Amino acid sequence: MYEPIRTKSVHTMAAAPEIPHRSREQELDIRLAGQLTALLTVTDELHALATRTDGGAQGTGPAGAALDGAALDGAALAAAAERIAEQVARLSGGHYPLRAEPTDGGAPARIEALQQRAHTLAGNALAVATSRGDSAAMSLAAERMEAHTAALRDRDLATA
Repeated sequence: MYEPIRTKSVHTMAAAPEIPHRSREQELDIRLAGQLTALLTVTDELHALATRTDGGAQGTGPAGAALDGAALDGAALAAAAERIAEQVARLSGGHYPLRAEPTDGGAPARIEALQQRAHTLAGNALAVATSRGDSAAMSLAAERMEAHTAALRDRDLATA
């Protein structure tokens, strides 16, 4: 009734042993390093804004807008950035991440957006670290989430 198939199926897996395949653990390492590197970039931006406002004290940004220094503790952000960089290096086989030069501008809306972005990235890193079972990265990500939550809460209270 039907003619037999004479050609090889296009749906069979190609036998290509030369293609390197990564384990689930390696994939999670790569994802976690990526999330932490993104968090490091945002942390560096916030640190740069903190140092532009007299080391984290109350200052003014462009156009005379007041910047809330309580949410931007320069020393704490610098320490957090170093800890994040150490975790990325650990996950990347000892290679420290490249760090971007922070941009200019510190409008309060931008600072709040950076804090929110950092909180989201820390949450993503926490989820990946939990999947991986990495307690050091989990504690760092949870600590950064808490710090950015507190900064956003302080900013909300200051504007209320």
